[in-house]
Order: sequence, then C-alpha cells, then structure tokens
Amino acid sequence: MIIYVNATAGRDGNGTKEMPFRHINDAAQIARPGDEVLVAPGVYREYVNPRCGGTGDARIVYRSTEPLGAVITGAEEVKNWTRYEGNVWSCRVSNSIFGSYNPYTTYVYGDWYFAGKSRHTGAVYLNDIMLYEAGSLEECLAGEVYPHSWNPEASVYKWYAKQDTETDETVIYANFQDSDPNKEKVEINVRRECFFPSETGRGYITVNGFRIEKAATTWAPPAAFQDGMIGPNWSKGWIIEDCEISNSKCAGICLGKYLDPDNEHYFTNKHVKSPTQMERDAVCRGQYHGWLKEKVGSHIIRRCNIHHCQQGGIIGRMGCVFSVIEDNHIHHINNMMELGGAEIAGIKLHAAIDVTFRRNYIHHCTMGIWCDWEAQGTRITQNLFHDNQRPSYARQLKGSMMSQDLFVEVGHGPTLIDNNILLSDASLRLATQGVALVHNLICGSFTAVGAGTDSVVEGVNRARYTPYHIPHRTEVMGFMTILHGDDRFYNNIFVQKWPSEPFRIVRDCEDGFDEENREVGTHVMDEYPTYEEWIQQFDMDTDVPDMKKLEPAHFKHLPVWADGNAYFGGAKAWKKEENYLLDADHDIKVELTCRDGAPCLSTNLYDYLNDFSSEMIHSDTLGLAFEPEQRFENPDGTDITFDRDYFGGHRGVRILPGPFASPEDAKKPLW
Repeated sequence: MIIYVNATAGRDGNGTKEMPFRHINDAAQIARPGDEVLVAPGVYREYVNPRCGGTGDARIVYRSTEPLGAVITGAEEVKNWTRYEGNVWSCRVSNSIFGSYNPYTTYVYGDWYFAGKSRHTGAVYLNDIMLYEAGSLEECLAGEVYPHSWNPEASVYKWYAKQDTETDETVIYANFQDSDPNKEKVEINVRRECFFPSETGRGYITVNGFRIEKAATTWAPPAAFQDGMIGPNWSKGWIIEDCEISNSKCAGICLGKYLDPDNEHYFTNKHVKSPTQMERDAVCRGQYHGWLKEKVGSHIIRRCNIHHCQQGGIIGRMGCVFSVIEDNHIHHINNMMELGGAEIAGIKLHAAIDVTFRRNYIHHCTMGIWCDWEAQGTRITQNLFHDNQRPSYARQLKGSMMSQDLFVEVGHGPTLIDNNILLSDASLRLATQGVALVHNLICGSFTAVGAGTDSVVEGVNRARYTPYHIPHRTEVMGFMTILHGDDRFYNNIFVQKWPSEPFRIVRDCEDGFDEENREVGTHVMDEYPTYEEWIQQFDMDTDVPDMKKLEPAHFKHLPVWADGNAYFGGAKAWKKEENYLLDADHDIKVELTCRDGAPCLSTNLYDYLNDFSSEMIHSDTLGLAFEPEQRFENPDGTDITFDRDYFGGHRGVRILPGPFASPEDAKKPLW
C-alpha cells in the first residue's frame, strides 16, 4: 500500500492520494510491512514514532518525493521577540509546548561528560545557524567571542534562558547582533527527536531523501540510553539514505544502546563502580537483553550529508554491529566546542563489530572516526580525511578530547584500515592492538602508542580489560587487557607534512599539559619485537611447559610487521623494517585543493617513487589478530585481496605503495 503525506494539504486526510495525511506520524501509525509512505515537500514540525517495523522481505519505506524537499524538524519558529536591551531580544514560551521534556531545563550531562553541567539540550537558531549558549544574561548582553570556538565570528551570537515559575514559561534572551529576529528565520529546539521509534524492535525501515534537523537530543554515552535525531532504537536492518542531517544538539544519527534502567548513567547516578566496569556490565547485560546478530544491527547509512551536530554525526554502542556506513559527507562536527567529553567525533561507535566504513568524506570534526572497544572485524576503507584538528586560534576546552583522523581504542582487532587518505596532523591514535594499515597515504602522526589504555590510580597501574568476541558474532569470547602491538603496516606512504615538534594538550582533570607525538612514521614501534623475536619467548626445552616461567611473556608487547612502505619529508621507518623506501632529500608537497567544487590532491611525491614497488597484500599476509584469533577478512569470512585502490581501480603487476594504483589516479577528484 502507498500512503501519502502532504503538509500543505487543505485539511487532514486518510492517507490516500486524494486525501493525504498532513503529518508523517499519522502515516507511521498505520504503515505495515511492504508499505511505502510518500511525503511531499514541506516542513514537518513533528516527532515521527513508527508503530511497526517491516520485515527482511517487506520493508516499510518513508520517501521524500522531492530529494531533501521534506523537512522533519524538532524546532518551532518564534516570531514574538521584543527588544530587551541593545542587540538582545527576549521571548516567552509556555512550557506546555514541551510536554514532559523541557530542553531549557535539561542539561547536556552524564557519564563520560567532562565539560561541566552548564549547557542545555535546547538551542536557538538564526537562519539555520545554532547560537551559542551564554552562562548568564550579562554574558548574553556582552556578546563576546567564545575563545574555544572554531568559528569565532559566529560565537558572538548568544542565547540565555531562565524559568518563570509563576507563569510556567521559559524566558529566552538572544543576542542577534544587528539582525531583527522578527524579520529573520528564528527557531528554538522543542522536540527531543525527529524520527526515532519509542519502542525497540522496529526493524527494516528505510528513510530516504529527507532533511532532518534541529532536535534537542541528549548526551549519548555508551552505558546509557542513546538517542539521536534519527535512529532505529535497538532494531535491525534500517536504511538511512540520501538525507541531510544537521544541527542536533548532541547526536545526528544514533545506532546505539537501548534503555537499561539498572545501568543508566551508572557512574553519574551511583558513583560506586568504575566507568570501565559499568561498560563491561553493559556488554554482558546487552547479551542478556538480546544483543544478537539475528536481532540487532545490520544497518546501512549511505549518501547522507551530516553536519553541524555538537556531539557526533553518527553515535552508537552495540546497536551498530554488522552495519555499513558509506558514501557520506560528514563535516563540521563539534566546531562550537560548547560540549566536551569522551563521546565526540564525526562517527563514534563502541563495538563496531564487522562494521564497514567506506568512501566517506570526513573533515573539520573534532576527530574523524572513533572506534572505541571491540573494533573487531571493523574495516575503514577508501575514506578521505582532512582538517580534523583544532585550529591554532581556538583555545582547547577543558574536558574536550584530542583531535585526529582516526582513534581506535582498547580493542583487540582485527581492525583493518586500508586505502584511506589521512591528511590531518594526527592520523591515528593507536591506544589498542590488532590493527592493520594497508595502502594508506598518511600525512600525520601516530599517538598513544603503547599508552592510553590503562589507568594509574594512587601510583598503581589498573589494567583496563575489554571484551573480544566469537568471530563475526556478538557473543563474548573473553576479556583481556591491551598488551599493545599485534600491528601490521604494509604498502603505506608516510609524509611528514606537519611540523614534527610535540603537540601540547591541556590535561582533562588537572592543571598542566601533556605532549603528543607529531613525528610521522612507523618508528614509534621501534621497541616492539618482530614475530620471530616474540615467538622465541615461548620455546621451552621440555615437554611440560612451565606456566610460571612463561607468565612474563604473556604480558609483554605483541609483535609488529612492516613491509613495502615509503617514507618522505622526514618520516621515519621502524628500525626493523627491511624493504622500504626512504627519501629525505626532496621537498615533498601534499596539499588538498579544490577543482570544480571537488577536493583534489596536489602532490609531487610520485616523482620520487622511482622504481620502488611492493608486494600484493591479502588476508593470508595479515594473519590472525592475536586475542580473538580472527583473520583480517570480510564479514562473511571470505578473503580480502588488496588489488583495488582508493577509487576501486585495479592494481596491476606493479604494486605501488599508497592508496592509488597509478600516479595518474592521484590527480583525479577525490570525492
């Protein structure tokens, strides 16, 4: 059945073509497996709460009949502004419009949030741009530049809200500078979500071609209920495609965790367990509550433009498993720098088991992709990253995270990173093990090598044990601390594009600074053994191995492999690598330019590869990730041969390092 929706219809109808519904949610209450909901262009100021899901053979499809013509928004327009003082105007909003959830009394706060309980989930928008929240009316009146912002010119536009308990109203003040809000498009967040089922298990829904924007989403840490403007809420088989997702207070798309009242913001509410322990609890409780391949995950997010969200473009814990995230443009995430904590990135997923990230374009985010815990069977391939770094003029927010293109944290692998272009000053935070980097162009540093995984409490190292899983399943196989190593570097190009001096970052919880590496190359692995050196520790001249004698070897660094890499501009090789190219004599240029509106690479490095070539890499080359004893392979268990480049082109007999099959390919538009 086809169900029709048109916001401009003369009156409410019954969903027929002749008498369409005026609200998408009306269609969502009657749509059943196999139905298609066709939505005409218009602005739909509503919360869509699908009553039913589809099936694997009969999806429910919601489609904007004009690409990006139908807008689902969590905001309402406000036209009753009165001038308060100077550039500041005020309005009064009855709290009855908010129902049980008032964004102007609800704080962005919870587990793993470090920036202080000062920002609300509400927001004010001037011509589709989010204003900055002031901490007081005086700050709103002053309208000064916010020093942490990546866009300081925009940060002088402020808002502040307070409650009038006598009238039960929210009073909002806003500094619009020289604009008259009654002559401009001014909106405020009202609804928490835009398209998000209130019940779990509403699977096999397709959302195609909508603009989804401006919702008062909440902070979404991994051991709490996670919401976004749109998401499947612990279901299976959603497709979100060809949409524009923007201006969420926290998360744009959520593929995350269900509500578990007994583990909801456990640290914030009870304090008595360490945050890491409650994360382990969340994994095990999730299995008890149905975290299985047959019930959760296997989503597709493709061809979406995701931008200007203040926690993350895509967020999720566990509910993201077996998904594909491809061909998305994700940019300008967390640039306001009002929020700070450990869940902020263009994409931030916990337990990205068998998740594929491919052909995405990710830039101007606090960080690009963050795979935290259980990045097992994860593949990050054919993506373009740049400018995922704090501008030099922006002061670091206390409690904010470090910046880099990729962060893989406390996982056991296999995590495969291949055929990517990594142009930010830090390429990969490597606080993990079991990673393979193959055929990448890497212009930034590796950080947190051998660090960033354990906690030191009162001078005692407290190891952080994290789970690993039955290959290609969610069932837990075991828990183990991070030994570091078990990493592979094949056929990459490393360029020291950025200054090599260590980068100083503000500590999260105390005064002072820490320093991060900015020297490019695999030399950061110099202290790690080769496989031959590592395995010799376990040779014992006895038929009965001595468990006690082997105990030290069981907790030492794991081996590293490197071959076929090229190093330019001062980038340094692992001291045990034998087959590599090192060129420190030429001035190497790697710049991103714009040609006909598309990002392109301008580089001379291929002038100096000369006759250097590498070997073809495949799953057998990479072997097994140590802890789960799982191959670097496709989610269906088949082999990977790295004979395709960044564009999907074929690598022939001569295998060049880096993401391109030939020097000519490096001249093509990258997106």
